[in-house]
Amino acid sequence: MIADTPESWEVVESRPRFKGHVIEVVTDTVRMPRDEVADRDYVVHPGAVAVLALDEHDRVLMIRQYRHPTRRLMWELPAGLRDVEGEPLVDTAARELAEEAGYRAGVWHTLVDLRSSPGMSDERIRVFLARELTKIPDEENGFVHRHEEIDMPVEWVHLADAVEKALMGMIHNSPAVAGILAAYAASVEGYSLLRPADAPEA
Repeated sequence: MIADTPESWEVVESRPRFKGHVIEVVTDTVRMPRDEVADRDYVVHPGAVAVLALDEHDRVLMIRQYRHPTRRLMWELPAGLRDVEGEPLVDTAARELAEEAGYRAGVWHTLVDLRSSPGMSDERIRVFLARELTKIPDEENGFVHRHEEIDMPVEWVHLADAVEKALMGMIHNSPAVAGILAAYAASVEGYSLLRPADAPEA
């Protein structure tokens, strides 16, 4: 069966290299096959969620945000860190959808789970599909945008057009690309094969 499975090779030594506001960098000395050892540097990340919000016209809600490491304004899905301990992931996603885009959703499903760059980070991202959207009145949404989120535009892109933009190299954000393609694939079965919003992470 094709499925990722848990596996943990012996760590002979682990050395912290850097600790920032969100991430850490560590070097693990790992025992490899044939009793060799090798150093592996990687980023320790709290994880994230993203939301593919789809309206009744099959349009995807997208936002544009400056990403300094890439030196680009990037089209993305509403997303955020898993920064509230014990909070169900769907609640984190609902909060991000409300804060970043000003919408609520009546129906939630798990769309796809990602390991963003498994050779260099332990980050995991769950992308949700959110439907039956309603706009939150401005007076009810007291979230204050700061830094990169100031003047962050919200645009609606038809799902088929979003797929074309991803395949043509016009959208690069990994949860956005994965979410768009997964939603398009899931739409063939009317989203009936998707996991529930509270599905466990493997």
